[in-house]
Order: sequence, then structure tokens, then C-alpha cells
Amino acid sequence: MKQFISVDDVPSVPRLVEIALEYKKQPFKDNTLGQNKTLGMIFLNPSLRTRLSTQVAAKNLGMEVVVFNIDKEGWQLEMNDGAIMNGNTSEHVKEAAAVMGQYFDIMAIRTFPGLKDKESDYKEKYINQFIKYAGVPVLSLESATLHPLQSLTDVITIKERWQQPRKPKVVMTWAPHVKPLPQAVPNSFAQWINAWGEADFVITHPEGYELDPKFTGNAQIEYNQDKALEGADFVYVKNWSSYKDYGKITCTDSNWMVTDEKLKGTNQAKVMHCLPVRRNVVIADEVLDGPNSIVIPEAANRVWAAQAVLSQILKG
Repeated sequence: MKQFISVDDVPSVPRLVEIALEYKKQPFKDNTLGQNKTLGMIFLNPSLRTRLSTQVAAKNLGMEVVVFNIDKEGWQLEMNDGAIMNGNTSEHVKEAAAVMGQYFDIMAIRTFPGLKDKESDYKEKYINQFIKYAGVPVLSLESATLHPLQSLTDVITIKERWQQPRKPKVVMTWAPHVKPLPQAVPNSFAQWINAWGEADFVITHPEGYELDPKFTGNAQIEYNQDKALEGADFVYVKNWSSYKDYGKITCTDSNWMVTDEKLKGTNQAKVMHCLPVRRNVVIADEVLDGPNSIVIPEAANRVWAAQAVLSQILKG
């Protein structure tokens, strides 16, 4: 792999999952692969799991890691080509990305959408400007529309916990939230489950929360949550703001929160969430603290997802 921005950069999803699970068994088997190489992790937004897991993964491969919170520690960047910089921006991404490309062998970038201008967000200007000017491989730590490391982790987690010959039924359900959230995680989850091709995939949400069809593909869309959850083996819970009425909250129905009662019709489904999660708004305590919650093992697998990706970029 020359970069890692979406599932389209991955030659084989099943093989990448296998590599990650191999690292889980032997974390240090390639501990010199990244020797004398430096990973620069650039954050325009905060992070917990993505930052820490990727740092651990890089160190397992022998890499040095530099973390730079550009939103707090750097100059405000201008992203538009041809801009007259007589406002708040002090440095253009042309110079910033190019300079960082001189310091790092791989750059990892995290940025969020503004949720104001759909066209601008879905053009992925921020991460694409870094790709354009850095001159080194770029790894997405989440962008305006996708979170590929999280979604690779999710596929890994489903794969390692499913031992039956039939395909698992995987349901991604919308849940309420107190503020508008990006579509990046659900977009990416749908894209990866479709590309993986080893699950029967259903997406359920209130009307008006349809995602961009280029990510959902041929997934079954069901507006009745109870019907969608029937017979589910895995339930992936996530909130997102409206794509159609961009960035807006158009439903606050608390009945969409995932509870034990909601899960009664499932096949004792394992419950997943990317975290952080607002308890008793998105998922009830009884579920998160119950035997079917796998949110902590899921988060632990973030290390192996990142290590698999970094190893393939290093080998490439």
C-alpha cells in the first residue's frame, strides 16, 4: 500500500485482516521493520483510541513517533490554493505539509468535517491537500467522510468472534445523540463491510438519515429498527447527523437507544461501538456493562489494525 485513506487503497481486505490477527498473536515479530523510520501523527482534532493505538502499533514495528496537535500547537493553516492570506491563517498547507514530509517517512492525519458545507466536506480537501504536498505516504486517522482504521478494526473484531460456516448478520443501527456527529464512521463501516463481503449487512435508521449511496452500496436499508435487529449476530451502534439535510439533527427519538429489550430478537448479538459513547443516550448501561458488549475488545484491536496498515506501507 502506498497510502491508507479508504478501503480502495487495500488490495485484499481478508488478507489485511489476517495480517492484523497475526500481529495480535505476535506483536513484536516485525519489531525492526520500522527501524530508523519516523511516523508523524498530525491532529487537527482530538483523539484517544486512534492516537494511542497507532503510537503503540508504530513502536511495535520499531518506528519513532512524533505527535503534533496542529490545532493547539501550530499556525492556523490555509487550505485553499490561490488564497490571499490577509486574514487569520498564517501558513499555507503547501509549505506546512511539504516541510513535515521532509521530517517524516509516513504522515498520519486526523481531521473532522465542518458539517456546514457538504460539497466541501465530501471533497476531503484537508487530507487531500496533505497527500498532494507531503511527498510521503499518508495514513488517515479519520477524515471528513471516512475512518478506515476504525472500520478495519471492526471487521477484525467480527472475524475473530465468528466461527460458524454461515455468514453473520451484521446490523448497523442509528442511535440518538445530543449533538450532530459526522457520517465518517458509518460511511466507513458500510464501505468496509461491503468490500469484505463476508456478512449479510443491514442498515437501520429513521427516515431522513440515509447515508451517501456510494458508501452503503447494496446494503439492505430498514427503517424499522426492531425488524432490522431480528436474528442479528452483531449490532454496530452509531449516531450520525443527516446527510440529506446536511449536518442537522432531524430526529431525537430516544426509542432508538439500544437496550436489552431491543436485543431480545437478536441471535444473542454482540454489541459494538467505536467509542466514545454517551451512556443511556446511545446505548443503555445494561447493554454496555452486559455480557454481549464487546466495545473494549473492539477498541483493543485498534492496535493490530494500525500495525497491519503501517507494516504494509513500510513494506511497500
